[in-house]
Amino acid sequence: MSSAAELLLKRPSTRLLLAPLLALCAAAACRARDPRRELAVGDFETYWAIARSAGETHYLAPVVRCRIRTIGEGPLRSVQANATFRRKGEEGRDWGSAFQQLVVPRKPLNPGESLLVVLTSDTHYYTNGAPEGIFGHEQFKDASVELFLRVGASSWVGFGEAAVERRIGARSVQDMVR
Repeated sequence: MSSAAELLLKRPSTRLLLAPLLALCAAAACRARDPRRELAVGDFETYWAIARSAGETHYLAPVVRCRIRTIGEGPLRSVQANATFRRKGEEGRDWGSAFQQLVVPRKPLNPGESLLVVLTSDTHYYTNGAPEGIFGHEQFKDASVELFLRVGASSWVGFGEAAVERRIGARSVQDMVR
């Protein structure tokens, strides 16, 4: 470094001017990515799944399934998904949720790549009869789901909302069984 630059940096007034400039540069480098510019959601589907069975008791949970694809120019090193489930008539209250870390730094998602995402609620109904019979039970309430995604340290962004269809299993599984 030249002696003129060294003298300039030693002056308190120069350091006071450089500090905000360096902070601004650091903030720009750490700017959160916009999930809407980085991700696209397709094949959005909802259904009920048999979460588990214990003897004659079956536990059914609502599910949201979709495919996310990167549409940005760079690799994504952290992507998270969150789903909020609500029952009809209880719109002001969350009934259940699901969270999943989709992408981690050691396995980034490159531009154009996609992932299948399946989020199953942590709440459920149970029945001692046939699982399909739950839909006709007097205490059954239909559910809806809202899907949120986040890239890195961004805010959560809504990517879709739908009613949970009254069927057990994904369409692709039902097509295979037929």
